[in-house]
Amino acid sequence: MPGIPLVIDTDTGSDDAVALLLAAAGDLGDVRAVTTVAGNVPVATATRNALVSLETAGRGDVPVHPGCDRPMTRTPSTAQHVHGQDGMGDIGLPDPLRAAEREHAVEVLLSAPRREPGALTLVTLGPLTNVAAALLRDRDLLSRYRHVYCMAGAADLRGNISPTAEFNVWADPEAARVVLGAATPDRVTWIGWDVSRKDAVMTPEDQLRLERLGTPMATFAHRVNRTVADWARDVTGLAGYDLPDPVAMAVALRPDLVVEREEAYVDVALGEETRGQLVIDRRRSAPAPNLTLVRRVSESGFKRLLFDTCARTVPPGPRSEGAR
Repeated sequence: MPGIPLVIDTDTGSDDAVALLLAAAGDLGDVRAVTTVAGNVPVATATRNALVSLETAGRGDVPVHPGCDRPMTRTPSTAQHVHGQDGMGDIGLPDPLRAAEREHAVEVLLSAPRREPGALTLVTLGPLTNVAAALLRDRDLLSRYRHVYCMAGAADLRGNISPTAEFNVWADPEAARVVLGAATPDRVTWIGWDVSRKDAVMTPEDQLRLERLGTPMATFAHRVNRTVADWARDVTGLAGYDLPDPVAMAVALRPDLVVEREEAYVDVALGEETRGQLVIDRRRSAPAPNLTLVRRVSESGFKRLLFDTCARTVPPGPRSEGAR
């Protein structure tokens, strides 16, 4: 049975890379295109990292399209202090064999669902700049996808880049607001950092298990998160590093992993003091819900998917033969 047809928009840092493995190396996803955006790292670096990740997953044939190199209105900010200067733990990964495509990411986000109406699932793993830019040209874009899953926000207002904000929304809150303005809860689901913090933390035991799998994908997933582990220890105080983008991808691939969700009217704060904070109106007088928020997932189910995927040994050659 073919996997879910996917378009993935990413600012490829180390956790995005693991999410790409889940989508590309297993049987649940069929990645049609990857688009990149500035966020964790500059867009050129995100593009390189996406190509490397796809080749690691045995899918060097997937086209990667660079997109917006800065937020809609703000000065670019990266998370290189978390993911390393190269976004992948600064472990010296070799260059990819394949080059990026020339077609801009925004054009791909617009054209892909027109070629396959209602068939494609869009998964966003970075700031929403590319999606917002596409929405400014096609207000109905989100409805052209089968569903849209976004790793975005923190529904409990506990942040990782500020006291109350999650990085992807904080990096380009204006873009997030554009997406929220076009969203409906039956079409758009956000999986926030609160879910990752509760249900996707790789404890030292989990990290050792991943390392001991010994496959190329497991070794890659373990090594690229080296600097994230240091940051988690020093900043967030979690019991290990967490995997926000992989858990969001897991929800897209396996919606049955969700154990708690809510529909709500959500906006985003733009002012500097609360920049990127989700503003969730749960009053009886609130506007109609515009979003489905995932609140909890099955931790055991997520980790089983992660370990099972990384335990695979993918063929090194055939899917990378299109490299140029």
